[in-house]
Amino acid sequence: MTDTSADFNTPHAPEATIAAIATSPGFGGIGIIRISGSEALSILTSIFSPHNDIPEFRSHTLYYGWIKDTRTGLPIDEVLAVFMQAPKTYTRENVVEIHCHGSYLVLQDILSRIISLGARLAAPGEFTKRAFLNGRIDLTQAEAVIELLQAQTSGGLGLAMSQLQGRLGTLITDIRQSLLSLRAIIEVAIDFPDDDVEIINPATMSEQLSRDIITPLQNLIASANRGKIYREGISVIILGRPNVGKSSLLNALLKEERAIVTAVPGTTRDTIEEVLDIKGIPVRIIDTAGIRDGAEEVEEIGIERARKKLTEADLVLLLLDASQPLVNDDKTLYVSVKDKKTLLVVNKIDIAGRDQSFLDDTFPDTPKVSISAKTLEGIEELETALLRLVSGGSDWDPGHSCVPNVRQRLSIEGALASAEQVLAGLAVELPPDLLAIELQSALDHLGDIIGETTTEDVLDMIFEQFCIGK
Repeated sequence: MTDTSADFNTPHAPEATIAAIATSPGFGGIGIIRISGSEALSILTSIFSPHNDIPEFRSHTLYYGWIKDTRTGLPIDEVLAVFMQAPKTYTRENVVEIHCHGSYLVLQDILSRIISLGARLAAPGEFTKRAFLNGRIDLTQAEAVIELLQAQTSGGLGLAMSQLQGRLGTLITDIRQSLLSLRAIIEVAIDFPDDDVEIINPATMSEQLSRDIITPLQNLIASANRGKIYREGISVIILGRPNVGKSSLLNALLKEERAIVTAVPGTTRDTIEEVLDIKGIPVRIIDTAGIRDGAEEVEEIGIERARKKLTEADLVLLLLDASQPLVNDDKTLYVSVKDKKTLLVVNKIDIAGRDQSFLDDTFPDTPKVSISAKTLEGIEELETALLRLVSGGSDWDPGHSCVPNVRQRLSIEGALASAEQVLAGLAVELPPDLLAIELQSALDHLGDIIGETTTEDVLDMIFEQFCIGK
């Protein structure tokens, strides 16, 4: 395993100077090229002509001027340039940024000049990898950068910012400190096996292990289950018989006329999918053909597709028409989704009124909400009910939580299993050397999370997810 713990205190050994376009491809008012490494300043001085003569570049100061072609001396673009001196930079190396016009041709031309002067093109995520290796951020914060770039909703953004601020890394470090204090006691017991003084107090150690290690790890795993929906989103299918208002509900949630709405049953003959932000959760919502017996051939194809989508959905919005009596198709649909997480949505209360308590006997133990997709009454309540159903039934703020991702969760589960083995070992007074093995295993698992004991191939896998330039 690669031990990077020393790297958190001192900058990494000098490496090649790297450069890349840091802004997204396409047209834009401004494009940014980033350079990092020992040669960053010398490269800048070779291609940049400031508008006013300057004796030397001051760190973290913007200068106005032109990038010139080193072969012809002709200007390539009018730019702002900044030199940032190590270690007060993103990578803890000398960093240069050139802010030019957002033309892809201009950016490529300037980058090619930089490469010709000795820099090499940065690999995906290499700037952030250097920030990690040089100790500016831990591995949880590096992964948070990816999540920040990929966030689809305000909830996902809140998760990423929480991680970027170091909340998870700090908590993992605290848990590791508790493990280290227990291991220190165990090591003393191993070194002095014949001492008359009782070194290991099983009751005291078990209490500390449960309070400071096992419970926080269990809480992190529970948090990971909730956080997954904010990162990855959920798939929600709108199901119901024809003409109950499925397309109207889709339009109401999207706040636009996405689906055709008519009074003719069977208007929707295929699935319609859209992604929207509901209370911070990325929701892929699927409108389906109305399911009924006796549909004609084309409509039946749409019904079959609806049934297929049902098997893939995380949540079902089962739509009923409050203005009409229940029919067998409603009850059949209810039976077909009984094994899925389901929210009963009673539509058209603008016609029938809000009192739908008579449905409780037919659909017991199923949460329900009454709405009017036409007037939008109850839509806010529907969104809140959906959120509570998928997040475990209680309010939760992703922006103030420590939420491990899948990789981190697997390591936490490994650490928890080892900690529980230590707890069981204390109960039967296992020899200290066996307890020490499990304690070290827990430490290694947690070290993987923050990057202190992480294999090189895992690091490569993490940073390859980045775009070039970050």
